[in-house]
Amino acid sequence: MDYVYIVKCSDKTLYTGYTNNLEKRVQAHNNKKGAKYTKGRLPVQLIYFEKYNSKKEALHREYIIKKMTRKNKLDLIKSFKKDNKSMLTFV
Repeated sequence: MDYVYIVKCSDKTLYTGYTNNLEKRVQAHNNKKGAKYTKGRLPVQLIYFEKYNSKKEALHREYIIKKMTRKNKLDLIKSFKKDNKSMLTFV
C-alpha cells in the first residue's frame, strides 16, 4: 500500500509527503530522520492520509496536494477528520 499524507508541524505549518509505511514515516519525521523541512519543526502530527494501490498514483496525488493553497488543504483535512477520526490514533 502507498500513502500520501499531511503532517502538522509544531509551528502550525503543513508538510505533504509520500510513503509506503505511514507509521514508520511519521516516526522518522519525529526522530529527525524525515524531510529536511520537518527537522526544525518538531514534533509533527499526522492529520491526513490517503491510500493508493500504486506508487505512481500516490506520487501524482502528492503533487496535486502540494500545489493546493493552505485553505484548500485545511478543507481537505477537515473533511477527512470528520469521516476518519479513529484512523489517526496509531501515531
